Amino acid sequence: MAKEKEIGKITHYFGKIKVGIIELTSVLKVGDKIHIKGNATDFEQGVASMQIEHEEIPEGKAGDSIGIKVNDQVREGDLVFLVIE
Repeated sequence: MAKEKEIGKITHYFGKIKVGIIELTSVLKVGDKIHIKGNATDFEQGVASMQIEHEEIPEGKAGDSIGIKVNDQVREGDLVFLVIE
């Protein structure tokens, strides 16, 4: 079974463009797999790309607020976990 490490939480969701804003407490890289979990949210997905202020970045670090395309609706306060295969 895969291990998980909490790396941040959702602070905002833009429904029209399906982008979640994650406030990171740890490093997240393009290509990583994440698990987003909350009261009404529970899914895993890969990170295809991420942005800070509309600039593409290869990785985000603790303290960054990054935007990623999400496969499903996320909600403010949902926790984001890095899936460690």
